[in-house]
Amino acid sequence: MISREPICSIRCELANILDVGAAPLGHRRVVNILGGPVTGARLNGRVLPGGADWQIVGAGGLLDIHARYTIESDAGALIQVDSKGLRRGPPDILARLAKGEDVDPSRYYFRTAMRFETAHPATDWLNRILALARGAREKNAVKLDVYEVL
Repeated sequence: MISREPICSIRCELANILDVGAAPLGHRRVVNILGGPVTGARLNGRVLPGGADWQIVGAGGLLDIHARYTIESDAGALIQVDSKGLRRGPPDILARLAKGEDVDPSRYYFRTAMRFETAHPATDWLNRILALARGAREKNAVKLDVYEVL
């Protein structure tokens, strides 16, 4: 069961995809995170530049995602985020996403499991929860609606 309302929404501006290529353990890509707003009922702030999403492209376009980045809350808390998930969809939809087209997120599956780590007392509650995010890919950004696992 997850919370009814998201604890926050995150919109990360992204750099161009760095296609590392077909490495021994899979086709690797890296997407650097440039930053963006964090808004919501329980968490507000911004994603700091410097994180990245390390990806493995699997059979049929299945995308294995592992993003690590830092949020700075409005109260000044630094929060490390570790997000692992996947994105999949019909080949025509994935092709449209690859071209940077706007695609209704209900047409593909994009979910991540998230853990947080912070030393700041105002956001200490994040150390003790798991979260699930529903994602949407935009041309140069990703949007995540983040829900607490209850």
